[in-house]
Amino acid sequence: MYDRILVPTDGSDGTLQALEHALDIAATREATVHALSVVDRRLYLAAGEEQKPELKASLEDDARGAVDRVADAAADAGVDCETTVRDGIPYRAILDYAEDSDVDLIVMGTHGRSGRDKLANLGSVTERVVENTDKPILVVRMIDDE
Repeated sequence: MYDRILVPTDGSDGTLQALEHALDIAATREATVHALSVVDRRLYLAAGEEQKPELKASLEDDARGAVDRVADAAADAGVDCETTVRDGIPYRAILDYAEDSDVDLIVMGTHGRSGRDKLANLGSVTERVVENTDKPILVVRMIDDE
């Protein structure tokens, strides 16, 4: 049922919590994890012309590091992993990748919030993916270390 599991990552601790679930599912199903990190073009396009190239390169380095961490965790778990870095608007790039790669499951975390908002709201990227995909999606509630 699950052969290709998409794990969008921004490199945060919350992503690592969602990754644990994805790796467990992948290991039991002999599935491949697809690690995707999206360089949010809105961040570098808003910068001044002189800062754009350096900011974009920094964001790309961060994204590469994020997918590499997923790949390392997958290797430790004995799970195959493919890594991709894309440029774009995160939720749209995630939806496009899920469709293009014919993934069977998307595993994402909620956004780190506090109080009542934690229960009532998903992160904006996660929320938009949930609202706009017909793929099965597992949303993992982020647990703070408070």
